Amino acid sequence: MTGLPLGLAKLQAYNWHKWVGLAVLALAGARILWRRRHPPPALPAAVTGWQAKAAPIVHWTLLALLIALPISGWAMSSAAGISIVWFGILRLPDLVPGDRALFEALKTTHYGLSRLLIGVLILHVAAVLYHDLWRRDGVLRRMWPLGGS
Repeated sequence: MTGLPLGLAKLQAYNWHKWVGLAVLALAGARILWRRRHPPPALPAAVTGWQAKAAPIVHWTLLALLIALPISGWAMSSAAGISIVWFGILRLPDLVPGDRALFEALKTTHYGLSRLLIGVLILHVAAVLYHDLWRRDGVLRRMWPLGGS
Protein backbone atom coordinates (compact mmCIF):
# COMPACT_ATOMS: atom_id res chain seq x y z
CA MET A 1 0.00 0.00 0.00
CA THR A 2 2.95 2.33 0.36
CA GLY A 3 3.70 2.13 -3.37
CA LEU A 4 1.49 5.12 -4.20
CA PRO A 5 3.22 7.64 -6.47
CA LEU A 6 3.13 10.92 -4.58
CA GLY A 7 5.01 14.08 -5.39
CA LEU A 8 7.28 15.56 -2.75
CA ALA A 9 4.99 18.57 -2.17
CA LYS A 10 1.95 16.34 -1.66
CA LEU A 11 3.88 14.06 0.67
CA GLN A 12 4.98 17.06 2.73
CA ALA A 13 1.40 18.35 2.84
CA TYR A 14 0.25 14.96 4.18
CA ASN A 15 2.99 15.08 6.82
CA TRP A 16 1.98 18.57 7.95
CA HIS A 17 -1.66 17.46 8.01
CA LYS A 18 -0.74 14.58 10.33
CA TRP A 19 1.54 16.72 12.50
CA VAL A 20 -1.09 19.40 12.99
CA GLY A 21 -3.74 16.75 13.69
CA LEU A 22 -1.59 15.20 16.40
CA ALA A 23 -0.87 18.64 17.87
CA VAL A 24 -4.65 19.19 18.01
CA LEU A 25 -4.96 15.83 19.79
CA ALA A 26 -2.39 16.92 22.39
CA LEU A 27 -4.10 20.30 22.85
CA ALA A 28 -7.52 18.64 23.23
CA GLY A 29 -6.07 16.45 25.97
CA ALA A 30 -4.60 19.53 27.66
CA ARG A 31 -7.98 21.27 27.34
CA ILE A 32 -9.73 18.39 29.09
CA LEU A 33 -7.17 18.46 31.92
CA TRP A 34 -7.59 22.24 32.20
CA ARG A 35 -11.37 21.98 32.36
CA ARG A 36 -11.16 19.40 35.17
CA ARG A 37 -9.38 21.95 37.35
CA HIS A 38 -11.18 25.05 36.07
CA PRO A 39 -14.94 24.59 35.69
CA PRO A 40 -16.69 26.94 33.29
CA PRO A 41 -18.39 30.06 34.63
CA ALA A 42 -22.16 29.97 34.87
CA LEU A 43 -24.15 30.75 31.75
CA PRO A 44 -25.82 34.17 31.67
CA ALA A 45 -29.38 34.17 33.00
CA ALA A 46 -30.69 35.16 29.56
CA VAL A 47 -29.71 31.76 28.10
CA THR A 48 -32.83 29.62 27.68
CA GLY A 49 -33.20 26.14 29.17
CA TRP A 50 -32.69 24.21 25.95
CA GLN A 51 -29.66 26.33 25.07
CA ALA A 52 -28.16 25.68 28.51
CA LYS A 53 -28.63 21.94 27.91
CA ALA A 54 -27.23 22.10 24.37
CA ALA A 55 -24.10 24.09 25.27
CA PRO A 56 -22.23 21.31 27.14
CA ILE A 57 -23.35 18.72 24.58
CA VAL A 58 -21.85 20.78 21.74
CA HIS A 59 -18.73 21.50 23.82
CA TRP A 60 -18.08 17.83 24.61
CA THR A 61 -18.94 16.80 21.04
CA LEU A 62 -16.30 19.22 19.74
CA LEU A 63 -13.73 17.83 22.17
CA ALA A 64 -14.64 14.24 21.31
CA LEU A 65 -14.23 14.98 17.61
CA LEU A 66 -10.90 16.74 18.23
CA ILE A 67 -9.75 13.47 19.80
CA ALA A 68 -11.43 10.94 17.49
CA LEU A 69 -10.41 12.64 14.24
CA PRO A 70 -6.63 12.59 14.85
CA ILE A 71 -6.77 9.07 16.27
CA SER A 72 -8.68 7.82 13.21
CA GLY A 73 -6.09 9.48 10.96
CA TRP A 74 -3.22 7.97 12.93
CA ALA A 75 -4.86 4.53 12.75
CA MET A 76 -5.49 5.04 9.03
CA SER A 77 -1.80 5.75 8.44
CA SER A 78 -0.91 2.68 10.48
CA ALA A 79 -3.31 0.50 8.48
CA ALA A 80 -1.72 1.86 5.28
CA GLY A 81 1.71 0.80 6.55
CA ILE A 82 2.90 4.41 6.78
CA SER A 83 4.58 5.36 10.02
CA ILE A 84 4.19 8.83 11.48
CA VAL A 85 7.25 10.72 12.66
CA TRP A 86 5.80 13.72 14.50
CA PHE A 87 7.46 16.90 13.20
CA GLY A 88 10.21 14.66 11.87
CA ILE A 89 11.44 13.98 15.43
CA LEU A 90 9.25 11.54 17.35
CA ARG A 91 8.38 8.22 15.70
CA LEU A 92 4.92 7.18 16.84
CA PRO A 93 3.92 3.54 17.23
CA ASP A 94 1.44 2.03 14.82
CA LEU A 95 -2.04 1.85 16.34
CA VAL A 96 -3.20 -1.03 14.14
CA PRO A 97 -1.51 -3.55 11.86
CA GLY A 98 -1.27 -2.89 8.13
CA ASP A 99 -4.50 -3.98 6.46
CA ARG A 100 -6.04 -2.64 3.25
CA ALA A 101 -9.68 -3.28 4.26
CA LEU A 102 -9.10 -1.62 7.64
CA PHE A 103 -7.40 1.30 5.87
CA GLU A 104 -10.46 1.80 3.65
CA ALA A 105 -12.83 1.65 6.64
CA LEU A 106 -10.70 4.12 8.60
CA LYS A 107 -10.46 6.41 5.57
CA THR A 108 -14.26 6.52 5.41
CA THR A 109 -14.46 7.06 9.18
CA HIS A 110 -11.85 9.86 9.10
CA TYR A 111 -13.69 11.61 6.26
CA GLY A 112 -17.05 11.29 8.01
CA LEU A 113 -15.65 12.60 11.29
CA SER A 114 -14.10 15.56 9.47
CA ARG A 115 -17.46 16.47 7.96
CA LEU A 116 -19.18 16.07 11.32
CA LEU A 117 -16.56 18.35 12.91
CA ILE A 118 -17.17 20.98 10.22
CA GLY A 119 -20.92 20.80 10.86
CA VAL A 120 -20.58 21.09 14.64
CA LEU A 121 -18.11 23.97 14.25
CA ILE A 122 -20.55 25.81 11.98
CA LEU A 123 -23.31 25.26 14.55
CA HIS A 124 -21.02 26.47 17.35
CA VAL A 125 -19.88 29.59 15.52
CA ALA A 126 -23.48 30.39 14.51
CA ALA A 127 -24.58 30.09 18.15
CA VAL A 128 -21.72 32.31 19.33
CA LEU A 129 -22.55 34.95 16.72
CA TYR A 130 -26.24 34.76 17.63
CA HIS A 131 -25.48 35.29 21.30
CA ASP A 132 -22.88 38.01 20.76
CA LEU A 133 -24.43 40.02 17.93
CA TRP A 134 -28.16 39.44 18.39
CA ARG A 135 -28.74 38.62 22.05
CA ARG A 136 -25.71 40.48 23.44
CA ASP A 137 -25.87 38.29 26.54
CA GLY A 138 -22.17 37.84 27.34
CA VAL A 139 -21.76 34.26 26.13
CA LEU A 140 -18.70 35.15 24.01
CA ARG A 141 -16.94 36.82 26.96
CA ARG A 142 -17.62 33.67 28.97
CA MET A 143 -15.68 31.65 26.38
CA TRP A 144 -12.46 33.63 26.76
CA PRO A 145 -9.84 32.35 29.23
CA LEU A 146 -10.64 33.29 32.81
CA GLY A 147 -14.15 34.36 31.79
CA GLY A 148 -13.04 37.34 29.73
CA SER A 149 -11.37 39.14 32.61
